[in-house]
Amino acid sequence: MTNLSILGTGNMGQAIASIAAKGGHSVQQLGENDVDTAVTGDIVVLAVPYPAVSNVIAQRGEQLAGKIVVDITNPLNFETFDSLVVPADSSSAAEIAAALPSSRVLKAFNTTFAGTLAAGTVGPMSTTVLIAGDDTDAKSTLAGIVTSGGLNAIDAGSLKRARELEAVGFLQLTLAANEKVSWTGGFGVVA
Repeated sequence: MTNLSILGTGNMGQAIASIAAKGGHSVQQLGENDVDTAVTGDIVVLAVPYPAVSNVIAQRGEQLAGKIVVDITNPLNFETFDSLVVPADSSSAAEIAAALPSSRVLKAFNTTFAGTLAAGTVGPMSTTVLIAGDDTDAKSTLAGIVTSGGLNAIDAGSLKRARELEAVGFLQLTLAANEKVSWTGGFGVVA
């Protein structure tokens, strides 16, 4: 089994921890006050808001070297809720990969809500986690954790696809914020 470290104790961090534990994986969950606690997981999930990512990297960058780092953020403008705040030809995952060149960065979990992760369903369908990244083994390892926790996983392609995943996450968030879909709803994938 795999050891995960989840940086963030919010709803998404808790839902991802629950999925991993359900699949028999060990989970270390660290909050922002746990900066003196070493990251022990082979996989590190950045379950923090996008604006907090740079601080996490500044505090823990050396600890993330050689690890699979999973970016779940949606880098949207939380003041206006009308755009992504990364360049049009980039993504938060690409920024993280550039800042952590010794890590294997993946984009995942950002196209689902915590409620659909915890429930394992989106309406009548099983929750699907889309995973993008340049390291096939890293994607396979994360997919194994997702599926052992009872969800579906789909390889969404290279890390370049993170931009599209972030756009889908942005759309879903704005729909929920405007009460067009519920926070326990969202997009489902029929494969």
